[in-house]
Amino acid sequence: MDSSAWLEYFADALNASHFAAAIEAVAGLIVPSITLYEVYKRLDEQRGRSYAQRGVAQMMQGVVVDLDAHIALTAAQTSRAERLPMADSIILATARLHKATLWTQDDHFESKPGVRYFPKIVTT
Repeated sequence: MDSSAWLEYFADALNASHFAAAIEAVAGLIVPSITLYEVYKRLDEQRGRSYAQRGVAQMMQGVVVDLDAHIALTAAQTSRAERLPMADSIILATARLHKATLWTQDDHFESKPGVRYFPKIVTT
């Protein structure tokens, strides 16, 4: 699950329903540690520390995968090959190494193998 999907879910925003079933199926949930950082930071900024802590506690019900040397080097290759920013390449590399599908609404991932992409719905 990409950070954008978690944030959409926690905000109960328009695309939240796309991600809810995968997020709530915690037995199969892979959580790259960098998503903890990204989601906690954003939730703390927007909704406060207590809410951010509750959100991260929910995320940690899945399998948290720490950034290790193998993931870091694989992510570096992924970043170069697929022209992704650092955090996105770490998240994608983690998903691929764990043979997991990456769920996202981040357009950096559109058309990438192993990704379930939902375009972000923007209201006017």
